[in-house]
Formats: sequence, C-alpha cells, structure tokens
Amino acid sequence: MNQEQNKIYSKLLSKFKFNVAQKNQIKEGIKKNLDISWYANPEFNKDQMVQIRLGLEEKLDVSIYAKTEFNAWQMEELRIALYNKVDTSLFATPEYNYKQMSQIFQGLFHGLDVSWYAKPEFDCWQMLYIRLGLEEELDVSWYANPVFYDEQIIQIRAGLKMNLDVSLYARPEFNDRQMQEIRLGLKHGIDVSPYLNPSIKCEEMERIRLELESNK
Repeated sequence: MNQEQNKIYSKLLSKFKFNVAQKNQIKEGIKKNLDISWYANPEFNKDQMVQIRLGLEEKLDVSIYAKTEFNAWQMEELRIALYNKVDTSLFATPEYNYKQMSQIFQGLFHGLDVSWYAKPEFDCWQMLYIRLGLEEELDVSWYANPVFYDEQIIQIRAGLKMNLDVSLYARPEFNDRQMQEIRLGLKHGIDVSPYLNPSIKCEEMERIRLELESNK
C-alpha cells in the first residue's frame, strides 16, 4: 500500500478491532481503491467481507446484501444474482437460507414464474422440485403446497410426467411409499381402488398391487 492507503488503514485500526483475516480483506480493498466503508466493520466476519469486496470489484450494488443479517453464503447468492442482472427483490431477505435463495435465483434466471415457490415455508428441496416441474411445463399446482414433503413431491411429479391421474394419490395423508405403490399400479394399468386407502400400509399395498398385476 502507498502512504495514503496506509493512512486510511491506520485510521481504521485506531477506531475498530479487527482480526488478522478481517485486516487482510480491508488491505485488499484499500489496495484496489474500493469503498471499504461497506465492509470495514468488525461485525462482518472474513467470509462476509470477501463477498462484499467481490461485489465492489464487480461494480455491483452491494447495498442489497452488505448487511450483518445475511451470512456469507446468502451474500454470495445475492452477489451472483446481481452479477447476472437478476432482480433480487423477491429473495433479498434473511428469511431465506442460501439454498432457498439459489432456487429462486435459478428460477428467475430461466424466466420461470417463481411465485409458485418463492415462499419461506418451502424448504430448498420442495423449491427444487417445483422449479423442475415448471421447467418441464407440468401442472405444479398438484404439489406446490408445503404440506407435501420432498419425497411425496417426487412421486406426484413422476406421475405427472407419465400423464397419470395423480388426483388419486396427491393427498398429504398418503406417505411417499404409499404414493409410489398407487403410482406403479396406475402405470401398470390396474384398478388401484382396492388399496386406495391411507390406512393400508405400504407393504400391504405392494402385496395387493403385485397380486392385481399377476391376475391382469
């Protein structure tokens, strides 16, 4: 660093206490003539500082994520979105973890209607399968509901991809193993009504299904 840069650095150290890793990020920003005021804050850890510094280097609007309530992984997702010129307003909130943010970003990047899943009550796996369904032009209304856990969604999505009547099993009272047995019965063209009951265990459903298939 030159003399002027050293002055800036020394002034900061006189005001705040930083650890070695934080100091290194501040030095890096000063050397590159960045506006380090965005992250020269002891409340930001080294990894958060890195993401803010990278955003400044990329000439992004770091005000979107240079906030202590975002961890470094969330900051990274927001930085990547900004770099790709994606509107972050739908997910620039600490309500979403970084994996949820990633799913919303990917949907927006590909021009999907993310309103189906841009909701904190969906976990990242639910979001993933809703996003994939939108990409595949499936009727995601059958499973875009937080009452379904990810394995159930997999079974409903599989049925939709096969043009099966998922209305018979897209019900939260069926667990994923039961849904699978009903889906397989529909796939194989049998009458699934004899075991279309959530009180029947999946093992019994399988036995009934195999018997019906053998008598087909």
